Amino acid sequence: MTTVKMPVGADGQEPDVPKAVFVTGASGFIGRALLQRYRDLGCETRGMDFQADPARNVVAGDLMRPETWAAHAKGCDLFIHTASVVSLSADWSQYRTISVDGTRTALDAAMAGGAKRFVHFSSIAALGFDYPAGADERTPVVIGPDYRYGVGKGASEHVVLAAHAAGEIDCTIIRPGDVYGPGSRAWLLEPLHMARRGRLLLPDGGKGTFTPVYVDDLLDGVMLAAGLAVGSGQIFILWGNEPVSCRDFFTHHWHWAGRKGAPPTLWLQPMLLLTRAVRQFNRVFRIQDETAPDTMRMFARPGGYGTDKARRLLGYVPKVGLAEGMRRSETWLRETGEHIHVAG
Repeated sequence: MTTVKMPVGADGQEPDVPKAVFVTGASGFIGRALLQRYRDLGCETRGMDFQADPARNVVAGDLMRPETWAAHAKGCDLFIHTASVVSLSADWSQYRTISVDGTRTALDAAMAGGAKRFVHFSSIAALGFDYPAGADERTPVVIGPDYRYGVGKGASEHVVLAAHAAGEIDCTIIRPGDVYGPGSRAWLLEPLHMARRGRLLLPDGGKGTFTPVYVDDLLDGVMLAAGLAVGSGQIFILWGNEPVSCRDFFTHHWHWAGRKGAPPTLWLQPMLLLTRAVRQFNRVFRIQDETAPDTMRMFARPGGYGTDKARRLLGYVPKVGLAEGMRRSETWLRETGEHIHVAG
């Protein structure tokens, strides 16, 4: 029995409901949420990740070794590729292997399994960190030695668009904003833990723009893009359309950690030097940390992104504002046993 309904666009857009859905990175924050949403809808759901989860029909596999998982995707008409290097501090070789070569591997598995639509998760990071405010799907992707996560995502889009142009499979590309909400490691748990250690530092007074999107709103947008014919061959930027300063966003985490005021800041250039040194230290001692130059570049972004395309074609309108989203996030942190202080 269906327990949830497909989202309907603001102009009445009604996406098709897939019979079976396969998700790579099915145990990650977004992958897990997608699999659960489609499962609640009544779809057959399957997935792959590093570790098996039989209860959720997720098999263990290595993205670059499709023989370990691709057969599990056979018969799924919708294939969603979320597997990624979720870090701004990884080496280029990791981005190249997972974001680029791994995307081609996922495309081949989707086609071999008979999928009708391939939905690829890119990122707004593909536009870089110094894009013009209001950048949209026509803005050029970033190229260069810095912001490697974004460069890798832009390169992965090329692989997907080439497959679509060649008529191999219908493809849709999603560029999510900064996805947060219950379960988020990147924008809830990691910043909270950094705040507790006093290592949550922001550049330029925290004036850089954060572009949050609550996870439920992102799921609505993905389902619209994946299930509407108009989504084929398109790139969609999906975020909450509510820009906020990094200072305001991360002050929540600072207070949850029991600290007063707002996270400390330095000018961007000194912070690039500092975080470069910290990154080298972390490498030597094998410490997992997002203190890196590209993280600081991200926290210095100039503004929000254009959302006209997603609104016009999909009827995408985010419903959960930042205040409500952070309230739900705080509740989840408490319920999961995180020791946090009263927000504010």
